[in-house]
Amino acid sequence: MARLAASLRRVAVLTRKEFHAVLLDKKSRVQLFIAPFLMLGLFSFAITMEVKNASLAVLNQDLGDMGRRFISCFSSGPTFTRIFELPGAGELRPVIENQEALMVLHIPEDFSRGLILGRPVSVQAVLDGRKINAARIVNGYTEAIARQFTQDMAGGAPAQKIAVAARYLYNPNLSYLWFTLPVLLALLTQMIALIVSGMSVARERELGTFEQLLVSPLSPVEIVIGKAAPAALLAFCEGLVIHGVVAAVFGVPFAGDFPLLAACLGLFILAVTGVGLFISSLCSTQQQAFLGCFTYMAPATLLSGFVAPVENMPVVLQYLTLLNPARHVVKAALSVYLKAASFENVLPEMLWLGGIAAATLTFAAWFFERKVR
Repeated sequence: MARLAASLRRVAVLTRKEFHAVLLDKKSRVQLFIAPFLMLGLFSFAITMEVKNASLAVLNQDLGDMGRRFISCFSSGPTFTRIFELPGAGELRPVIENQEALMVLHIPEDFSRGLILGRPVSVQAVLDGRKINAARIVNGYTEAIARQFTQDMAGGAPAQKIAVAARYLYNPNLSYLWFTLPVLLALLTQMIALIVSGMSVARERELGTFEQLLVSPLSPVEIVIGKAAPAALLAFCEGLVIHGVVAAVFGVPFAGDFPLLAACLGLFILAVTGVGLFISSLCSTQQQAFLGCFTYMAPATLLSGFVAPVENMPVVLQYLTLLNPARHVVKAALSVYLKAASFENVLPEMLWLGGIAAATLTFAAWFFERKVR
């Protein structure tokens, strides 16, 4: 019993020491007690399985009035806040390709006549298969609207059904692997770049070699470059390996240009590496750096459009996600993988990634030099 009591006392002392180490450190308190509540408020608005604020394109070839009445049913809810008509069938595919609309509703020319005569009628819903969850939900909304429309027309009598023929572009079988694996290619490289760069300076401080590094002939900018290069190269090489596994093992088709994908991935890694170095320069221990990287990585991933469409978020958050490199690389990766996007198609995303990379690396170098002085 005496040995057990002594052991419990030692454990209690060590436990108290660890509590003091965490609770007396200002950075740890912020990460433990403030960051979770900030993420709670953020995710409450950003993560939802509903589809809101989506755009609907309409190709209405109906010669009667029923087509217009059917279209008006889509504007009564929060799902579609922008509805516009297409001048012809040739505009159908480009609208989906350029992500101007989540769905194109095609109403045939005999729609009104079929409903009046009691004949079977159908409409076509062409959806963006790259947004697999949102596309499925919107297709369900469309079928529900079609049922309600026919019931309202019948006035309580047996209703004539409107068949909704769904067609999913760029992911015709709605395979989750086609959607998730190109995104995971980017997000896993984000994790590698963040952890390697985020631990670098904190590890030097924890091991007591940071002062030796400062008195070396290297300038602060050279130190930042030397710390950033291994993280970026390791993440990029891992990304190439993951790309090979995605194509060879899981069979996800790669329709695009590999150098274009590599360029987008490289810019994204540079942007994330700058964030990791900035976090590392703030932290004194590797534990703090790891918590800081996780605090950044969780909202960056969830606000990338991977979990919930960006269009579902409040307008303020939609603008803030423009500063999130994960949002741009997710969009670019899916476009290059599934629709063979050209350089012109992903140029806006590359410009955003390049600007964010320049800003994060420059700020990390400036802040690091300021901390040294």
